[in-house]
Amino acid sequence: MIMDTTRTRLAVATASALLFAGAPAAYATLTDTGTRPAAATAPAALTAPAARGAAYVETRLFFGTERPDGGPAVTDGQFMDFVDRQVTPAFPDGLTVQDGRGQWRDRNGVIERERSYELILLYPVGRAKAADPGIERIRDAYEKEFGQEAVARLDEPTRADF
Repeated sequence: MIMDTTRTRLAVATASALLFAGAPAAYATLTDTGTRPAAATAPAALTAPAARGAAYVETRLFFGTERPDGGPAVTDGQFMDFVDRQVTPAFPDGLTVQDGRGQWRDRNGVIERERSYELILLYPVGRAKAADPGIERIRDAYEKEFGQEAVARLDEPTRADF
């Protein structure tokens, strides 16, 4: 029994010594880029690519299809007609519509699961201030036309290259 305890302690001590001895070298390799030889640099697949494209804003709008008043759900045809009338004139350069499934806690605290649409808009950062009122008009128009409580909006900076 004493022999097993001694062997275990010896194994743990040896492993710890090896880890502590190797740690400074590993950290130096990760942080010291100026002194590493060329052969020790990270493989090409692990290095970050050069930034490509121009600065853009990506706005994503999420449109539910179930009506809080219990009326019929918004159909594909109704939604695409809405896009043609309300979105395309404001963003004629392009957009993307994706089908989705989502859930939302309504004003009464009920979790509603519904079919939804995600609308993605990309526009140059320099046009962000001018685009904002148009995006808000789209949200307001959908809420009014289809009796929705809200249309979610996400804005993120991105880079785009066409």
